[in-house]
Amino acid sequence: MGRRRVNVLLLMVLTVFAAGGIAWLTLFEMHGPASGRVLVDVPRGASTRRIGELLAEAGVLRSRWQFVAVRLLRPRTRLQAGEYAFSKPDTPWHIFERLSTGDVYYYELMVPEGANLFDIGASLERLGLMKKEDFLETARNPAVVKELLAGLAPDAPSLEGFLFPATYRLTRSTPADKLARDMVAQFRKVYASLGGQTPALQTATLASLVEKESAVPAERPVVASVYVNRVTRKMKLDCDPTTIYAALLENRWRGTIYRSDLESTNPYNTYRNPGFPPGPIANPGRRALEAAMHPADTPYLYFVAKADGSGGHNFSEDLAHHQTAVAQYRRGHEKTVTPKPASAAPGRARPHAGK
Repeated sequence: MGRRRVNVLLLMVLTVFAAGGIAWLTLFEMHGPASGRVLVDVPRGASTRRIGELLAEAGVLRSRWQFVAVRLLRPRTRLQAGEYAFSKPDTPWHIFERLSTGDVYYYELMVPEGANLFDIGASLERLGLMKKEDFLETARNPAVVKELLAGLAPDAPSLEGFLFPATYRLTRSTPADKLARDMVAQFRKVYASLGGQTPALQTATLASLVEKESAVPAERPVVASVYVNRVTRKMKLDCDPTTIYAALLENRWRGTIYRSDLESTNPYNTYRNPGFPPGPIANPGRRALEAAMHPADTPYLYFVAKADGSGGHNFSEDLAHHQTAVAQYRRGHEKTVTPKPASAAPGRARPHAGK
């Protein structure tokens, strides 16, 4: 009888050890999504069991209980909310470790030189990070603008021009104001590295015009000089990108500059309003900022794109020479350019054309 009891106890011990061994092995079982990359969004405050369910539903774990088992061995470990990417087989133990260190998935937002608020908002929406309108609301919020541009450009109408073009890493939970803060911080860094001696708002505004009108880096100081010369002589800038921006602000941009756009009284329309617009029309890069800080010393008052498609311009110091350059540009494109709609402004001899 005693021997039978010993055998039963031994069997129970072996069973417990076997079960424990199997459970332990499942913590290091390699498992993963069937194919490709899957994203799992772990909500803030989610329970261990709920997280395990999300991982199992996504095919990352075989069972939610594997995750719960790891938790039993690491009861005090804090798991971090966020979106996690899984693209290859992994163990429950390592997955738990990733969530404890906050190894969240990052999206890359690439902001090119010359992108404006509307472009950035659209990019964020395409990435699925936030609605375009939410970003625009933040970037034009007076309280946000005042805080982020304090000591730099307190009179700026928005963050336009101060959201430095670069590549930014975001998570799905990154708020618009955090992104804006990072972009303005990058502008401050670049601006300071260039000396930061010129008024920031005027510099960013001029630089934005230069950025939108010039594709050839070597021409940027010359383009800047044209705008400075025209303002000095109290001439209207007649800058197409400002007219486009005015239409964007009023939600009426139709892809073509119409006569009604040229006649708009919006403060950003430099065909009607003398001097620089109230603020930047885009976000300039380093070279455009440098050109705005150090315009070339030229007599030029006009420029028009060359017809060779190089992105360069012909510069003129008087209207007669400019009209000749405009005629050359039109002759070079008359066989390739699609005629504008009748309601547009055909044949206007612009003081300077865009790129």
